[in-house]
Amino acid sequence: MSSPVSPSPDQLQLGPDQPETRLVLLHGWGADADDLLDLGALLVGPAVGVVALRAPQPHPYGVGRQWYGLQPIDWSALPAARDQLQQRLLDLAQTVPLARTVVLGFSQGGAMALDVGSALPLAGIVACSGYPHEGWQPTAPLPPVLLSHGEQDPVVPFAASEEVLRRLEAAGGNAQLLPFNGGHTIDEQLLPAIAGFVRHQLQAAGS
Repeated sequence: MSSPVSPSPDQLQLGPDQPETRLVLLHGWGADADDLLDLGALLVGPAVGVVALRAPQPHPYGVGRQWYGLQPIDWSALPAARDQLQQRLLDLAQTVPLARTVVLGFSQGGAMALDVGSALPLAGIVACSGYPHEGWQPTAPLPPVLLSHGEQDPVVPFAASEEVLRRLEAAGGNAQLLPFNGGHTIDEQLLPAIAGFVRHQLQAAGS
């Protein structure tokens, strides 16, 4: 992969200038666009474009960013955050179609990936340590979804991803939950499975 390029202040980019497929990364609360870049580079080959989006709001503690307020949760800010992310993904689709794009998010980014991504014709969604937004009810057709979550997560309870899985399956979605013995993180032992999912979905989309 090439060195990170910042085509705008709101995103970082790795890979070729004109990729055929793409992985979009959504960071968690209090992080920034660079937080998941190394992970993205591990998950896909050099021919895949990687774009890490920066959340729109400054974090209230002065470091990092947020998609919406979390302490307390500001659900009133969610519609604007949702609309903005959807537009950003549609803008990216002008160079790589959504059908050849996988979106991966961690924690708050995972919740955003599920909320916005489930309503778009993506190649796939990966939500690590995510949770369902208030009122989120996915409807078919849905992209394939891979969830991962630590069973001892002290920040976002493991039951949150169990509930996400329940809602996706109730809507007829193709979803899988990978639990692991750990906390609020992306478990290294699951990286081969996550990479396999991302690469399979992008290869199927590109064929």
